[in-house]
Amino acid sequence: MRIVAGKHRGRNLVVPRGHAVRPTSDRGRESLFNLLSHGDYGQPGPSIFIDAVVVDAFAGSGALGLEALSRGAAKCTFIENARDAQEAITANIETFGETETCHLIKTDVLRLPRAQTAANLVFLDPPYAKDILQNAFSVLVDRGWIDAQTLCCAEMDVRENFDEPTGFKIIDDRHYGRTRFVLLQRNITEN
Repeated sequence: MRIVAGKHRGRNLVVPRGHAVRPTSDRGRESLFNLLSHGDYGQPGPSIFIDAVVVDAFAGSGALGLEALSRGAAKCTFIENARDAQEAITANIETFGETETCHLIKTDVLRLPRAQTAANLVFLDPPYAKDILQNAFSVLVDRGWIDAQTLCCAEMDVRENFDEPTGFKIIDDRHYGRTRFVLLQRNITEN
């Protein structure tokens, strides 16, 4: 696995051992980031990534957050509870020289502490078929990680059912092979 574009383009990522982590493929990540780069999702500025505060939930290797940093994000918080994945994320952060821009929270997403500030961009890539996305969205909102301006990207298997979480609206839904990316934002007009 490699970083696709930006200042770290072509650099290899350390991937956690075992089958518990299913990293987003280079091709899938490239498709997602092209979608984010060229889509009109109401984000200010020339690029959604420039100076963004990013959260990579269920981070695995940290590939999504590190790709965002490579493309100009200012900060990334990685959330991961698996020890092998935490070690891979730490190794990747150090190898890429991003220790000043990154923070790793070693916990389950459903046990998150309160955020100091909401993120501009949140990636959620939980283990497939575990049915935890609804709860994860609820916790991220309740703890202040997501606000009305946050763009969220959920990754899942194309065969998984996904209902719009309460208080959110789906703004894009794409399939790339067996991977599905759903982009969402808070629906502040609902209520």
